[in-house]
Amino acid sequence: MAEGYKYGRVLLKLSGEALAGDQGYGIDPKVVNGLAEEIADIVNDGVQLAIVVGGGNIFRGLAGSAEGMDRAQADYIGMLATVMNALALQDAFERHGIYSRVQSAINMQEVSEPYIRRRAVRHLEKGRVVILAAGTGNPYFTTDTTAALRACELDVDCLMKATKVDGVYDSDPTKNPEAERFDHISYMEVLQRGLNVMDATATSLCMDNAVPMIVFDLMTPGNIRNALMGDTVGTTID
Repeated sequence: MAEGYKYGRVLLKLSGEALAGDQGYGIDPKVVNGLAEEIADIVNDGVQLAIVVGGGNIFRGLAGSAEGMDRAQADYIGMLATVMNALALQDAFERHGIYSRVQSAINMQEVSEPYIRRRAVRHLEKGRVVILAAGTGNPYFTTDTTAALRACELDVDCLMKATKVDGVYDSDPTKNPEAERFDHISYMEVLQRGLNVMDATATSLCMDNAVPMIVFDLMTPGNIRNALMGDTVGTTID
């Protein structure tokens, strides 16, 4: 394990919206570059890192189906959006000297490798960041579920969910100024309270396979490293 770190192999779940920054749509180069700088530090320290990226900054399958589009077709469009984000991340990482590989659940041999679990593990062992794109390759599954599934498959020590809020609250902090933040909560309590952390499939998968999760604010510099070192950052769910 990397010296000084509590977790040696982690999966980072990035929402597409986080990559959009304040502009709300598309990919904000400043956000991606800042992320690459932070990740370069922890990878150079020896942490093994896989990333699952969403596509909500470009297209959301659920939003498309709500407008009358076929749900499966909308989800496939959303999966392609995640591949765009993955390629943007790979470009930023490599400009910061981080070796990375994009693995896609939908076969796109010109721009990515297919997702193969054993190959992904080998990349991690060699110090490469593995960016996992196109969700699970199936409609009706969110990128949260993808993150939980890949975290279990790759035998990570921790699943980190980067968001625009600083943890899990008992109600929506944007609507309720009295909302209280949890430092620590169990997966069972998240399910029982119906807290909107991840969808129920993802939450159950992490609970059944004893994968701890940290929900934290991506926009605060240093949060990724501090959380990996075991500092109290955001909310820990286990």
